Amino acid sequence: MAGEGDELKLLSTWFSPFGSRVKLALHLKGLRYEYVEEEDLTNKSRLLLESNPVHKKVPVLFHGGRALCESMVIVDYIEEAFAGAGPPLLPADPYDRAVARFWAAFIETKLVEPWFRMLDGTRTRAEMAEGVKQMLAAVATLEGALGQCAAGRPFFGGDGVGYVDVALGGLLVWVRASEVLLGVRFLDAARTPLLAAWAERFASLGAARAALPDFGRVVEHAKMRRGAAAGALAADN
Repeated sequence: MAGEGDELKLLSTWFSPFGSRVKLALHLKGLRYEYVEEEDLTNKSRLLLESNPVHKKVPVLFHGGRALCESMVIVDYIEEAFAGAGPPLLPADPYDRAVARFWAAFIETKLVEPWFRMLDGTRTRAEMAEGVKQMLAAVATLEGALGQCAAGRPFFGGDGVGYVDVALGGLLVWVRASEVLLGVRFLDAARTPLLAAWAERFASLGAARAALPDFGRVVEHAKMRRGAAAGALAADN
């Protein structure tokens, strides 16, 4: 891979969907980087605490010794700082760029937020049902967005992977794992044929194979995490 090998360093965890977004952007741009694994999020490293003192979360990207946080902020930065590397992730037209950022924000608020609430292992049956309902509604809206943005082409970005593809694609393995954990098909070919086909195309990309975590390992990690959360809740009652 070409690029700023000794200047870029990514601090993340192997299972982070948000870290996967940054990895996707780096691989799509053809940029070399050093990867540093945050070993234990229950006992955060000094590097993480000092580089992201506000949220204390991964991923963190270091470029020339300076730290950047929040996955889509980092993707934006990669797009601007390395504009000459690889294909553009954002369109040239300001309106189209704004539309892409709108859908990335929609994914964050309407898909990620209810999804994370369900996976913490502390929700009631009614809360879980409501979370599933919210996620299915978000996925249905994204089906329409894909039709609008792609206009018959393979990706949200058109003929090539773009900003919205990275925002959603980083979550793909976790969405598939959630289907196993929750017994619900979120990317169903009958309900959302465009998204289902998009997911297959995206997963086959070289950048996706390099950036996304192993599906089986994510399922096992999620089961363990939910069990630990439920056990902590029971011990607290």
